[in-house]
Amino acid sequence: MPQTHATSITANVDTCTPIVLTIAGSDSGGGAGIQADIKAISATGSYACSAITAITAQNTQGVSAIFPIPLEHVAHQLDAVFSDLNVVAVKIGMLADSAIIDVVADKLEQYQPQFTILDPVMVATSGDLLLAREAIATLKQRLIPLADLITPNLPEGAALTGSPIPRDEEQMGSMIHSLRQLGAKAILLKGGHLEGDENSNDLFIQPVSVSVLYAKRIATHNTHGTGCTLSAAIASYLAQGESLESAVAKAKLYISQAIAYADELSIGHGHGPVHHFFAYNRER
Repeated sequence: MPQTHATSITANVDTCTPIVLTIAGSDSGGGAGIQADIKAISATGSYACSAITAITAQNTQGVSAIFPIPLEHVAHQLDAVFSDLNVVAVKIGMLADSAIIDVVADKLEQYQPQFTILDPVMVATSGDLLLAREAIATLKQRLIPLADLITPNLPEGAALTGSPIPRDEEQMGSMIHSLRQLGAKAILLKGGHLEGDENSNDLFIQPVSVSVLYAKRIATHNTHGTGCTLSAAIASYLAQGESLESAVAKAKLYISQAIAYADELSIGHGHGPVHHFFAYNRER
């Protein structure tokens, strides 16, 4: 009987693997937070690592409990990742309280990653509060000035600027000056909450320019984790060498497609997740 010999296969090692660190809370339902970030970063072609700031008891219908990770362990996670991995971009999501915000800000100042994307997570899709109200001031003082981009939705933009929640694109435009005053290098103001509009357009606000990212609104209840997914995809594309403008545009296309294919999934009884791996499923 002829013998078969195992062939040694050596993979090409890419010394410039695009690595993205997500700093966020864990969603036990898998649709948002750390879980959504890792899916989005992986689906868009980068390597994901993580530092968990809180553990939520959560599903498609809501958040029933939040357990903040002890501060010392948040710091240990960040030290472990930054001291070993070549993190190019950092995506920041749920931070829960002021003390965790301070720890994360301290570590960003210590390690100075090339890109920082901050999604100022305050309220879940279900309406549950994910950031203590008194922590908003700390977020504005410590983290927003370190960010290359912040990605607030309309309620978050209103909370950060003290403005009413915009009801149309004209009112979105009235927030531009106040958002610039927060100190981030750029802002992506997301218009997904303008539910009466047939489009879901975002404002990409830079120091001396504003552009509109257009997208048709997709009729679906499966929108859990959209903000997490979008900001993680932006960080992923930045880690791969895209400009900020290109990363935002590509991530907007990615999340639009992930929402468009969301109804192919049947997850839970509430707001289901977007379809992070729609491209993989189409290729099978």
